[in-house]
Amino acid sequence: MTHTLHRQGTVKSLARNYTVLAIPARGFNSQGSGAKLQTIKEIFFKHNPVNFGDIKRGNMYNPGRDYVIADTEDGTVVHAVYRDEKTLVEVLRDLKEADTGISIVVSGLFDRVNESCRNAGLTRHTIEYSLGVHGARKLLPEKPILEISTMCGHGMVSFNLIRRLVREIENGRRTAEEAGQELARQCLCGVFNPQRAAEILSQLA
Repeated sequence: MTHTLHRQGTVKSLARNYTVLAIPARGFNSQGSGAKLQTIKEIFFKHNPVNFGDIKRGNMYNPGRDYVIADTEDGTVVHAVYRDEKTLVEVLRDLKEADTGISIVVSGLFDRVNESCRNAGLTRHTIEYSLGVHGARKLLPEKPILEISTMCGHGMVSFNLIRRLVREIENGRRTAEEAGQELARQCLCGVFNPQRAAEILSQLA
C-alpha cells in the first residue's frame, strides 16, 4: 500500500499524523469481508479520528460520518487518521483483539509506528519506503503546499485550491480549521489530516 507514504514535512509535524488502513486481499479474503470491515470501522470511529473514510462511500467530511459508517461493501478499503501515539496504540490493541484477518497498514514515522506496534503487543510484518520525488522537481510548488497536498495520496487536493484558501484565511473569510476541512472534502478516501492542514495553512497565512 503506497498512497499514504509520500507525506512531506518536519518530524515534529509528521509525529502528529498516523493513518490506519484496513485492506482485504482480492481473491483471498475480499469476498464476505464487508462485515469484518464494518467491525474495523466501528473500532476506528470509537477512537475519534480526525478523518475517517471508506473508498466506496467517501469520508466524514464528504458526504459525512453517518453515511460512511452506515454500511460497508465487500472489498472496500477503510481508513482513519489519528493525531497521537497513545490513541494509535489503543486502536491497534482493539484491532488485535477483534482479529478480523484483514490486513492493517499504518503510515507514519517508522520509529513511532514501530514503538506503537510494540506497545500494542504486535510485531510489524513489512515496511515500505517512499523514495521521494524524481524528475522535474523545479515544477513543483513551494514546500508548505506540498506538505498539505501530499496528505491526499491520489492527488485530489490541488495546489491552487490550497493557495486560494490561504488568501481566504488572510482576508478573514475562513478560519484555518474551516479551510482544512474544505481540503479534506476533496480527498474521498479519508486519509487527509485536516487538523495538520490547518496548522500549515495558519503558518502560510
